[in-house]
Order: sequence, then C-alpha cells, then structure tokens
Amino acid sequence: MKTYTPSLDSAVLDRLRDYAALFADEFPQSKPARWAGVYLEGLLLDGERKSIEPLSRRITLPDGLASTDPEQALQQFVNQSPWDEKAVLKRYRAHLAQTFASPDGIFLFDDVSFPKQGTHSVGVQRQYCGALGKKANCQVAVSVHYVSPKGHYPLDLQLYLPDSWLTDTKRLDKAGVPKDQRIARTKHEIALELLDRVRAEGLPGRRVVADAGYGVSGVFRAGLEQRALKYIVGVTADFVVFTEKPTWDRPDAGNSGRRGRPRKQPRLAASSPRPVALSVLAGRVERHRVGWREGTKGTLSGHFAWVRVWPAQGWATGACAHAAPLWLLIEKQGGDGPLKFAFSNLPSGTSRLAAVRLWKSRWPVEQGYQQLKEELGLDHFEGRSWRGFHHHAAMALLAYGFLLLERRRLTVEREQKKAARPTRAKKGAPSRC
Repeated sequence: MKTYTPSLDSAVLDRLRDYAALFADEFPQSKPARWAGVYLEGLLLDGERKSIEPLSRRITLPDGLASTDPEQALQQFVNQSPWDEKAVLKRYRAHLAQTFASPDGIFLFDDVSFPKQGTHSVGVQRQYCGALGKKANCQVAVSVHYVSPKGHYPLDLQLYLPDSWLTDTKRLDKAGVPKDQRIARTKHEIALELLDRVRAEGLPGRRVVADAGYGVSGVFRAGLEQRALKYIVGVTADFVVFTEKPTWDRPDAGNSGRRGRPRKQPRLAASSPRPVALSVLAGRVERHRVGWREGTKGTLSGHFAWVRVWPAQGWATGACAHAAPLWLLIEKQGGDGPLKFAFSNLPSGTSRLAAVRLWKSRWPVEQGYQQLKEELGLDHFEGRSWRGFHHHAAMALLAYGFLLLERRRLTVEREQKKAARPTRAKKGAPSRC
C-alpha cells in the first residue's frame, strides 16, 4: 500500500501546519518548532533532492518567520539545534497509533542503508549495503516498522556504529556521537532496544518479523522469547537442525570407571538422529504452492514447506541440548529463484498459510522505505554528524506519517460520500409510496 502524495494546496498546507504544531512542545523554543514545519514542507514538495541547500530554495516561509538566509537557518535547525528526536518520535508514534494501532500489530526489523562517498559521515565504512546489494561504502541504520490491519508506518531507526568508529575517539568527537552511544552494540541488540522503547509506550502487537540479518542471532531470538513475543525470522542455509527429537547422554553418563575430567555438557547419543543443514533438508521435503495476497498482476504465490524441527547449532558441544522445537519455513519462488529459510516459534497448530502470510507481511517495509528515500529524501542528508543524521531521519518519518494520515482522510471521505448516496430502486420494483 503506497502512501498518498498530495499537491500542497492551501488546505493541505493548513493541515500540515496543524500537524507540525502537534510536536511544538518537544522543541526547546518556539522558533525551532516553526522551522520544523518549514522542513516538513520542504520534504513534501516536489524536487529530486531533499538535502538542505535545494530544499531551502523551494520552501515558502510562513508569516512571522523571517530569515535572510533560509539555508543557514535550516542547517542550524537540523545540525546544531539541541532538540531531542526521541521525544519528537515518541509523540509521532502516539499520534499515529490513534489511527493505526491494533492488537494484531506486527513489529518488523530491517537494515536501512545509505551509500556514501568518503569516510567522514558518521558510521560510514565498507560493509554490506542493502541499497546496492553488495559490500560498499555506506551507513547502516537499524529500523523498526509497524504493520497492522489498519495500516503501516515506520516507528524508529538508529544508526549502527561499526568497531572502526568505536575505537576512534577523534572521529566520534568530530561527529558529535553522544557518550552513551559509544558502546559496542550489535544490530540485533539495537533492534531489541528499539523494540523495548516502542512497546514501553503501549503500542500493541504480539509478533515480530525480521530477515536473516537478525534471525541468525540466537540472542535476538531468545530476547523475543523472553518478551513473550511470537516471531518468524530469516536464517541462512548453513544452519543445522534435527528433523526428529534428538536424544542426549547426560554429562555424567558413561563416565564411571573412566580416567580424565568428567564431562560437564550433554552429548548427542549414538542412537540419536543426526543434524542436517537446511540446504540439504530443502531437497528432502515437499513444498506446496501458497498464494498469500492479490497483487496488481494476480495472486502472489510461491512454493513453501512448513516443518517442525529442533535447532542443532552447537550440537557438538551440547549447546542445543535443551532447545525447544521450532517451525522451519522453506520458501522457493520461481524455477531459478533462491531458497529462503526462516525459524518461527508460532504455536504448534499454526497452518502453513498463516505462516506464509506473516512472513510476507514484510513487503510494506520495503515499499515504505523506498518511498521514504525516493520521495521524502531520507537518504539525501549530506551532513556528517550523529545529531544531524537522526534529526533529518526523524523529520522524514514525520513527513511519511502526514502522508499516511492524508491518505486515510481521503479514504474516509470517499466512504462517507458512498454511504450518503441514495440507493437506486431496482427496475420493476414496486413503489413504497
């Protein structure tokens, strides 16, 4: 579902100013709050680039906000003004939740990458860049998105800092990275922090979806379990599983009368089923065609297997001896399409169709961030600082939220007009007069 991009006529601009005013209290002074509305307008106006210099040439200053140098004023607003983007985004989430929140909400995690030239932009280094599909010089942020039956919207994102940055104090100082962010955090640790932040605000939802960049982490999956959340998360083909329940020898079994130090970990019993790689298992199980939704060219479908397995990572040392069974989803699209794999802790009675639909709920995230980048300039920021990056990202999310609400408003208006139309009597029907 794409968001609606309106022409900014006077009525839309009035609603945009009212929308921007919702966040005014989160800015330290009234002037930055007014520049926030100007920045939002600049992101929504047509134009190939949404970086500050071209954006400043398109905006129109509202009455009472004068500036001889709008570009410098916007630079100050984004890069130097000490407003707290976390507080602004908290209010943004609360406002959108009034329209889109649902007990059936899903939290989706993904990387958002920003190709860059040079080495000075905060967090930049050569790493996997999803935007390019290969390793490249880029920044990477962890994002969390919300999908519900009522709609979808981005919740938050935070820049990932590689070790090459965390060990270079001069670079951190120059980019203005806060002291509390100079701690080594994996992407999945950042994801759990973002999840706790948005759920602490009361946003409802019981399920999590993520690709293999997060699903391969046992710590991430365990963190979701600890939070009593159901998940379906990607894993890679080299993962190993048991297709039947394994049996283990206790640490002390068979040690009597033997020399040497007693074993402290369980050991896979000789009679137990042996582990198998997912890439091998995919050739042994039957896949069935499943259609998960209607697209513009017909039903979107693929071939899927949905089987019960026991995780076998670390089996040689007994690390998985107490692992509970999980679901394994195997996906194959097209004759030459790649195999994809996902682990899930959904209940044992979950159907294949329900699992596939949940797995495929990721598509709004890809569509949403495409629009954030292409239409709202999320990846057009040309500054180098931590503050500037997160300020710009927060404003892009606010702009996206405004478009969602505009689209919702039009949908409601159309439904009201349709309901208000008089019902035509069928030809030949008797009169009630």
